Amino acid sequence: MTTAHSPVLHLVCGKIAAGKSTLTSSLAQAPNTVLLSEDKLLSALYPEEILSVADYVRCSARLRSAIQALVVDILAAGSSVVLDFPANTVATRAWMKTLLEHTAAAHCLHYLDVSDDECKRRLRLRNKEGGHQFNASEAEFDQITRFFVPPAEEEGFNVVKAG
Repeated sequence: MTTAHSPVLHLVCGKIAAGKSTLTSSLAQAPNTVLLSEDKLLSALYPEEILSVADYVRCSARLRSAIQALVVDILAAGSSVVLDFPANTVATRAWMKTLLEHTAAAHCLHYLDVSDDECKRRLRLRNKEGGHQFNASEAEFDQITRFFVPPAEEEGFNVVKAG
């Protein structure tokens, strides 16, 4: 027996260690859903190459370009996509919006509103446990968080706030 399924593009917005990957792993448990993780893909494609924020920016731009058509194809085939890529700037969210322009899929932008102090606490724990593809220092957290922009209503996303 088959059931009708409307594909959804799930996006996540939140600072480093806000819980984006934990949430996306949970969302990806839904039937007919594909999880694409930026951290896992970057670590596989660019091992030992991402040593600075500039390296991350360069490599993540390449990755976004490479997966754009894949995401659209998965959605067009009727499967949902959980995009574990940080939707943390207006420019990144604008790129994500272009994915939706080429499909009839619905979307949901999950905004994890977690304080800097709590994110840093989680980051220290994550770094200590060593299970994440990348370790970020508190200085790198501060550097990257300077560019963080919460989603705004005028961007036109269906936002679900958590935190």
